[in-house]
Amino acid sequence: MTIAQQIAAFSTAASWERMSAAARERLKICVLDALGCAVGALGARPMQILRAHTDELGGAARCTLIGGGRSAPDRAAFYNSALVRYIDFNDSYLGEKGTCHPSDNLGAVLAAAELADCSGRDFIAALAVAYQVQCRLTGSLPVMKKGFDHCSILAYAVAAGAARALGLDEAQTAHAVSISGDSALSLTVTRAHPMSNWKGLAAPQTAFGCMQTTLLAMRGITGPLHVFEGPKGFFEATGEKVDIDWTREDLEMATRVTVKRYNAEVHTQSVLEAVLDLRDRERFTADDVEQVRVEVFRVAYDITGGGAWGDRTDVRIKEEADHSLPYMVAVAILDGQVLPEQYEAERIVRADVQGLLHKVLVMSRYRYTRRYPDEMPCRVTVWLRDGRRLVQDKRDFEGFVTRPQPWATVQRKFERLAAPFTSAPLRRELTATVARLEEVPVRELTRLLAQAGETAARVVA
Repeated sequence: MTIAQQIAAFSTAASWERMSAAARERLKICVLDALGCAVGALGARPMQILRAHTDELGGAARCTLIGGGRSAPDRAAFYNSALVRYIDFNDSYLGEKGTCHPSDNLGAVLAAAELADCSGRDFIAALAVAYQVQCRLTGSLPVMKKGFDHCSILAYAVAAGAARALGLDEAQTAHAVSISGDSALSLTVTRAHPMSNWKGLAAPQTAFGCMQTTLLAMRGITGPLHVFEGPKGFFEATGEKVDIDWTREDLEMATRVTVKRYNAEVHTQSVLEAVLDLRDRERFTADDVEQVRVEVFRVAYDITGGGAWGDRTDVRIKEEADHSLPYMVAVAILDGQVLPEQYEAERIVRADVQGLLHKVLVMSRYRYTRRYPDEMPCRVTVWLRDGRRLVQDKRDFEGFVTRPQPWATVQRKFERLAAPFTSAPLRRELTATVARLEEVPVRELTRLLAQAGETAARVVA
């Protein structure tokens, strides 16, 4: 069997019953977290552009759009995935060789599950497949170092999860995985400076394309089954190989996923917790600050501190701000929080944060690099004008796998993000539905998600 066929066999064998109670509950927490991010993004200007685009060009109204309305399955996968991803507050997986956002799979798997009229149990099983495939491949293949974006791996996961939700057999699933992987190679330049809106839309585009290719495989279109190991395949293109025994894989990856505490790139979470702990304890203000030094592991420095991915002190738009550790440290000191409002256009360009971010120095330390990804260590040192030197060390943060957030904490995050676009009764019903998702058809969930649009329309107007 080729690797694509092995993944297909794993996907078709997956079931709710094969998941542990812990994995089921953590995956439902991830769903609630992702839906909070999605509803919270309804008012964003790029999302309004996507919605107009979807309404104008969408096909048969088969699947629900979060916020109301219906469209073709691939369009729904794209739009709903964009909502989950855009504010960059959704979950993350930190592997030894790479990082990804597993909930990037949600939009496509939800569309496939609604199209197939899945039970909640089948939807959860399909999403668990997608999480497992994406995280296992991401943790084993350092493709981003070779210039390929993590969305290149997302393609295999979207196809596997959507195929499971649609009830495809092993042969159809193998072709879906093959075609999707072959068609979705993307470049890391998306996340390098200077940034654009595409930073938050590359993964939704992958969901869109892979939803289409999976449906084509369902109709009998075939693909290169040797997409990984064949001549000119993925391994040859990236210079990397992986050896995973898919017959021994479980569905437990949700228990190893990180949920963000702050609306910021995942590798900055422990730093922001340290900064806010210092701010609350020492009661200093931005005017008191002479300099801030942040010592982190290499990945955090490269992505957010001015390392391999480019300058992070030239910050003008949201996509640059949420990947700039200097900006996020500065705005945390000024505002006492790092949430969606810290990325509003007028907040980003204000003189106070633009001035303070240049006082933040980010440095990579090997002693921290060798502890990642088992920990997310950092040290934050703040020098004040009165001569005081404040220091805070962290090894993790609330939401990391060593300190997972409980349901109640994620529910509060959901409430905060969704409140501007939903009524309190709708939020209660959505939360309760996700909590008992295994007991209801997935169309009950999409029915509720459509109702967010009624409030969203009034708020945006």
